[in-house]
Amino acid sequence: MPPRRDSQSYQTGKLAEWLCILRLWLTGWRILATRWRSPAGEIDLIAVRGRQLAFVEVKARRNHDEAVTSLSATQRQRIQQAAGMWLASHPKYAGHECRFDVMSVSKWPWPRCYENAF
Repeated sequence: MPPRRDSQSYQTGKLAEWLCILRLWLTGWRILATRWRSPAGEIDLIAVRGRQLAFVEVKARRNHDEAVTSLSATQRQRIQQAAGMWLASHPKYAGHECRFDVMSVSKWPWPRCYENAF
């Protein structure tokens, strides 16, 4: 069950996503979707820069190292399946180079991006 919208974890997640969007935007990425949902699962952020298309999972953790390791094999598989569904519904991006990133947000410093994390 997803966290309630008024819960602390939901609010922390929204703030983490906002910080990641800001970092991506400042580094030249254009955000195509946030919290995109499909029957396979949810993708936190979908961004494009040039011919690169990034499907981004945002993780807010106490430290950055916990972010990548907190993503289970099942979660990775769901994100990949959802990305396939997103691409099928957006054929304009079919020729782009796709990657799956994890962005971690900790108390400090700026969010980190782990490119091609899975």
